[in-house]
Amino acid sequence: MTDESTNTNREDRDDLSLNRPGATLRMKAGEIQQAYPFRVFILRLFGEHSQERAWRRGAEGEEEVGWQLRKLADGWKVIHSVPVGKGDTDIDHVVIGPPGVFTLNTKNHLGGRVTVTPKAIYVNGTFQPYLAKSRAEGKRATKLLTTACGFEVIVQPLIVVMANELKIKGLTEGVHVVGRKRMTRWLLNQSQTLLPEEVDAIYAVALRRSTW
Repeated sequence: MTDESTNTNREDRDDLSLNRPGATLRMKAGEIQQAYPFRVFILRLFGEHSQERAWRRGAEGEEEVGWQLRKLADGWKVIHSVPVGKGDTDIDHVVIGPPGVFTLNTKNHLGGRVTVTPKAIYVNGTFQPYLAKSRAEGKRATKLLTTACGFEVIVQPLIVVMANELKIKGLTEGVHVVGRKRMTRWLLNQSQTLLPEEVDAIYAVALRRSTW
């Protein structure tokens, strides 16, 4: 392999622009299915909960949100399945536009009910640590993008909920929570904080795997 080919491969690995929504979770679900095909078949047949099912449903949720994000107007930039650190975790979607930078965390609970209070999120009555995790995700993205860009970049965490029933009983501190059908409208209705050239500059840095 020539040095030129090696450099091209490195650049490809560092470019996140072609990442597909839900790619990380699809890969994890596929690994389980490949390793335990009969077990996965039986669990699916009887509708049992499993790690493969959780990752598959998570991927389906991210794919749906990714499709919805295509409705954003010109001037918006979106990156999907952004690996963080060693790649053990990822950010479902990073959205950059006139109102600023957002990390989107998709929660697919179709068939269930989600209740949001100022302090917590409950799925079918059971507490879920979504708010704390999303706050941490936003803070980490703020630090990484600020360092990489060389100027302050404030990242706002957003939880996108897919559920048959979503009740929001108050504002959550430091995290926005919206249903998937209201997500794009919510983003478009936010006040402008970035100029077009600032959006482009942040996007150029956010596209690099090495940034995260």
